[in-house]
Amino acid sequence: MNAPTNVYASDRFLVGKALLYFTSIFVSLGVFIFGFDQGLMSGLITNHYFQAYFHNPSAAEIGTMVAILEIGALLSSLLVGWIGDHIGRKRTIRYGAFIFIIGGAFQTGSRNIIELSAGRFISGLGIGLLSAIVPVYQSEISPPDNRGQLACMEFTGNIIGYSSSIWLDYICSYMESHKSWRVPLGVQVVMGSILFLGSFALVETPRWLLDNDHDTEGIMVIADLYSSGDIHHPKAQTEFTAIKESVLISRLEGERSYAFMFKRYKKRVVIAMASQMFAQLNGINIISYYAPLVFEQAGWVGRDAILMTGLNSIIYVLSTLPPWYLVDAWGRRKLLLYGAIAMGIPLLSIAYVLYLNIPLTPLLVVILVVIYNAAFGCSWGPLPWLYPPEILPLSIRSKGTSLSTASNWIFNWLVGEMTPILQESIRWKMYLIPAASCFLSLGVVYVMFPETKGLQLEDMDSAFDDSSSIFSFHSSHHSARDTPNDATLTSGRPGAPRMESNSQLGENSRGITSLRDVVTPDGGPQVQPPTLDEILAYKAKQKQGGTSIRSFLSGSHRQKGTGESESLLG
Repeated sequence: MNAPTNVYASDRFLVGKALLYFTSIFVSLGVFIFGFDQGLMSGLITNHYFQAYFHNPSAAEIGTMVAILEIGALLSSLLVGWIGDHIGRKRTIRYGAFIFIIGGAFQTGSRNIIELSAGRFISGLGIGLLSAIVPVYQSEISPPDNRGQLACMEFTGNIIGYSSSIWLDYICSYMESHKSWRVPLGVQVVMGSILFLGSFALVETPRWLLDNDHDTEGIMVIADLYSSGDIHHPKAQTEFTAIKESVLISRLEGERSYAFMFKRYKKRVVIAMASQMFAQLNGINIISYYAPLVFEQAGWVGRDAILMTGLNSIIYVLSTLPPWYLVDAWGRRKLLLYGAIAMGIPLLSIAYVLYLNIPLTPLLVVILVVIYNAAFGCSWGPLPWLYPPEILPLSIRSKGTSLSTASNWIFNWLVGEMTPILQESIRWKMYLIPAASCFLSLGVVYVMFPETKGLQLEDMDSAFDDSSSIFSFHSSHHSARDTPNDATLTSGRPGAPRMESNSQLGENSRGITSLRDVVTPDGGPQVQPPTLDEILAYKAKQKQGGTSIRSFLSGSHRQKGTGESESLLG
């Protein structure tokens, strides 16, 4: 490691913060697509050409057609735990985009409600992959000091997608033909194609690379993201050691099953799933999916209902900007507590105003919906996507996040399916249900949710009492003399992470049979980044071997048994 720092030069056009922010913004296209699809149908179901073509579908048919996307998303999000761990975060994004393209094409050419519903189901499969893996990707490339900001920027991308679809529906409503609904559906194909092609330029997350023993590529990506391509920079070296040591020590646990996840990290998984559940039960998709119907119920008719929805969406986008700064200043917990109150009161007020049914009702409903949406955009919008990948350790991050995202989709489906039916049957009383959920979520956050701002992902166990296996040698509060030995780790000493005994490790530890394989005799880290010679040899081999789109899709570019890949850098 005594080689001059200028011997190695990154091949990337962007490095450091430029690469970090570009990557974060680009992967946000995955959640932009999610938001676009949320708002898309809300404008189309009030389009008279759409209604005539599909023979004036009933409330139940509309609910099923809208909500079937959530069924597809639910199924695929349950698979993300395995897919994301097996093929990587980057290629999971790629496959999600490709599936979304197929679903969008199917919807655009649909001839009946069944074909349209089938297309939405296929799109849902793609959205389920994207909505689960993009937050994981985001959290794994973000530094702790602005991880919350980057996640909130990602959510802003989601709401920009929602707003874009509303305004596209409004503009296309002036087309006096069936293009007024087919064009918006066709735009999905364009957006999915951009994400699919752009995924070939993304970096894989360093945490996935090191967890899969792609150490040479891992240090190169870490250097590109955090130290402007300088592999010798102390920040790159420290980050590599911190991630790799947590990977190696977590292997002492041996298991990565769902049963083990619930046994060891039950509280974290429950918090992750509860955050997504309440995000839906608190009522957002009553507005996102059916805002024009909400405004029609209040007295706005036809195109005016879509216009009101579009104006509301602009304020919704603006409301997602304050969390960029507040989430890392105030913290996650405080935003959720204030948000639950600020959402519950407008929902109660909407029910009361609709009950009164006075001349001012249409205007008051618009104002209250805007207030509600703004409160959600500042709190329960972005944070349930930040919490799960943030609080879950690397060993079960993909699986845990897939379950939290599945929780989002199953309650998303429930809201999407029941809203038009409840609007038709109990009308104003429907808004009492999400209002009650808001106040219930207030209590749950107060009792269960810890504050996690500023913590390294590898140090997140300090916010919990679940005896995480991660013992960080890079943390400022640990020193060499504090480093436990195998005996103290397995003896259950208070404050020490619990480890399985060596005899219980078996083959799952991938060569790590004892804590002594991770630390030196004086308590320092055994883990060392690849040398410059190893990196240069890797790059030479990469240039010699080349790559192709087909090898990216198939994963055939991996070298089995070497622990490294030829061309995962993409």
